Amino acid sequence: MEESTSHGKKGLFVRVTNGNLEGALIRLKRLINQEGLTRELRRRRFYEKPTTRRRRERAEAKIRWQRKKASLELW
Repeated sequence: MEESTSHGKKGLFVRVTNGNLEGALIRLKRLINQEGLTRELRRRRFYEKPTTRRRRERAEAKIRWQRKKASLELW
């Protein structure tokens, strides 16, 4: 798995080795999910009003904080 930064190429890509296309597709899907591209595409599918976006981002931040707080309380 590599992210292209050389030779003027942009975007994500994986190399197919020994004709293993299925393995390359699996690696590409994993890479796309790790980058969060599928979630971003779903989010951008429809227009979201700025107030709705701010409300959603605040709610997501609150959830992230609660998860972090819960993990810190274990120690």
